[in-house]
Amino acid sequence: MANTYCQLYVHVIFAVKYRGGFIGESWQQELYRYMTGSAEAHGHKVYAIGGAKDHVHILVSMSPTQSVSDMVRDLKRASAMWIKERHLVDGSFAWQEGYGAFTYGKSQISNVIVYIQNQKQYHIGKTMQEEYKEFLSIFGIEFDERYVFSEPN
Repeated sequence: MANTYCQLYVHVIFAVKYRGGFIGESWQQELYRYMTGSAEAHGHKVYAIGGAKDHVHILVSMSPTQSVSDMVRDLKRASAMWIKERHLVDGSFAWQEGYGAFTYGKSQISNVIVYIQNQKQYHIGKTMQEEYKEFLSIFGIEFDERYVFSEPN
């Protein structure tokens, strides 16, 4: 086949290390714009990005030129450097190791976009940990609670 065609909608979730609430309201949208540009530089199309002070959700249509794990690694690395270079947090900043990646069909995309756009309201009554474990359960992913999140030593 001469060309490669794909349609992979992936909803990625990752957290600030130890779920620290370091993502400031004053620069959150700028961070999301930066992350969008970073993803799009690799050929991905960003449909929605949002989150709360301790985690990020991003819905992308994946380019076939990069794996999900490479995309997430690049997003985390670039955004952490962006935060550090601008001295936006006191002390050090890091994303937690690991992430969740969940796929959707085209007919589900509008609902996922609304979900991501409403993260602030959604998290008034639910923690990031509760939300994440809910995703794992909904998608039938078995997990050991002891290893879902890194805890400070």
